[in-house]
Amino acid sequence: MTVLINCKDLKLEYPAKLVLAGVSLGVNSGDRIGVVGRNGEGKSSLLQVLAGVLVSDTGEVTRRSDTTVGVLRQVDDLVDSDTVERAVVGDLPEHSWAADRNTRSIIDSLLSDVLWDARVSELSGGQRRRADLARLLIGSWDVLMLDEPTNHLDMQAITWLASHLKSRWATGNGALLVVTHDRWFLDEVCEEMWEVHDGVVESFEGGFSAYIQQRVERDELARKVEQKRRNLARKELAWLSRGAQARSTKPKFRVQAARDLIADEPPLRNPIELKKAAMTRLGKQVVDLKGIRVDFGGENVLNGIDWIIGPGDRLGILGDNGAGKSTLLQVITGSQIPSGGQVKIGASVRFGYLSQRLDELEVLSDDRVREVLAQCKTSYLVDGKNLSPAQLLERMGFERSHLNSRVCDLSGGQKRRLQLLLTLLKEPNVLILDEPGNDMDTDMLAVMEDLLDSWPGTILLVSHDRYLTERVTDDQFALLDGKLRHVPGGVDEYLRLLDKMQADNQCQPQQLSLVEQVSIDSHQLRKQISSIERKLHTLQNKDVKLTEQMHEVDPSDFQQLITLGEQQRELRQQIEQLEQEWLEKAELLDAT
Repeated sequence: MTVLINCKDLKLEYPAKLVLAGVSLGVNSGDRIGVVGRNGEGKSSLLQVLAGVLVSDTGEVTRRSDTTVGVLRQVDDLVDSDTVERAVVGDLPEHSWAADRNTRSIIDSLLSDVLWDARVSELSGGQRRRADLARLLIGSWDVLMLDEPTNHLDMQAITWLASHLKSRWATGNGALLVVTHDRWFLDEVCEEMWEVHDGVVESFEGGFSAYIQQRVERDELARKVEQKRRNLARKELAWLSRGAQARSTKPKFRVQAARDLIADEPPLRNPIELKKAAMTRLGKQVVDLKGIRVDFGGENVLNGIDWIIGPGDRLGILGDNGAGKSTLLQVITGSQIPSGGQVKIGASVRFGYLSQRLDELEVLSDDRVREVLAQCKTSYLVDGKNLSPAQLLERMGFERSHLNSRVCDLSGGQKRRLQLLLTLLKEPNVLILDEPGNDMDTDMLAVMEDLLDSWPGTILLVSHDRYLTERVTDDQFALLDGKLRHVPGGVDEYLRLLDKMQADNQCQPQQLSLVEQVSIDSHQLRKQISSIERKLHTLQNKDVKLTEQMHEVDPSDFQQLITLGEQQRELRQQIEQLEQEWLEKAELLDAT
């Protein structure tokens, strides 16, 4: 075992936060470390200090002279004008990188939907993130530091990444540090956990499951951690021990010790009681889909879907990016009219829709949190108790002081939790959750799961977070080639089906017809056109706002008018270039 990075007495302080207070630790060859902690506790800062990107106020970081460190940050340094090829493989000639099996595997697994000669500026946020990850993984590093590497990855890509990292180095070589809220990924890849909290870093042996177990043991012995957090940790351990993770053969998770700890812990939820409560609120019919077909621009997205969604069902919808999950949700709620088939929605159904975006909070951005809650009822019945909106907010991890904060000043994770709470306070009986775990740390995910455990209604969940999906839902359905398929084996069965489909396709590459090749090209062009349209929409909105600003300026303030006029001219040049690019792509699409 070789010491690769060592730090001593690190102190890092921001104006309103002590992030690291005398932290000393080391990274050795063979380490596989997961870094967890609440949002804002300093996980990313710790990685940046160890990587040399950020300098601590005091203390020192030493590194073995020949140690190479690769870092994936949450914001990339890719050059907009570069092609994807240059951004990912640099100046390496094609015959060089194409001959490397590992490089080909990385590119095929992460960038199969990205045009190699496209400009970085043309990529969506998710594609750009994957390009940066591919760039990093292709390199040769002694230490890899990954900050939220699973963001924008679907379940299949996350599973591939876990496999890649486990086999990347020989046993005892290399070192990995990962910051992520994906608990399945932490359990699959890591053999040690660092918890960052209150300026210190505590080390735990094993993956996420073992970390939760040891945290419960620590809390039981010390009896200093507040009762609510301990109960949540115990509840999560019960899920780990009774659910899919308990079937793991990893020696790092001591199953018998865990069973002793949760011997008196009740089941996560009572499905019979929840079903009865849901029947009372919903009746017998919720949503029935029959022969649903949806076509976009001649492309079939959903093809002949039959699905009966009942009261109290807790269903996960699986599928890779672009499979049609969001379209299916829109059909279910009635916001998307299908090209064919019938949708029957029960008379008593009230939908609550938690979207990936935070648009619902935009109109509330200048309001204080207490003003937003004042628009709700004064009391809600939760777990047999009457709770005020403020008490429910505290249950979601907020402090009393946050009531006076403006919505626009909340962190991304806080906004996400407020969005979920406001959705629940509308008292829907069918809850649709589209990537609800975005921006939440592992503790807050546990809080959300605890809240949903006692929610008496129908839940439809779309998430690439495997742990969250298996934890919250009772049955999973997969969207594959436009059809919906029940997967009784859950995520494992879904991934096996995907692998089989891909293997079948690879066995017959020569049988790809000209029509199918044209269809693939058309699909890529449509994606590029869609990206251009989104950029145009953004720039046109900016143009409108600039015009409004110019109308509000004092006519005698020539300097300000000249400045705004220059900005508008540059903006309209960009719009003109994008419009020209749109026309060129549209002509190519018509030609195919």
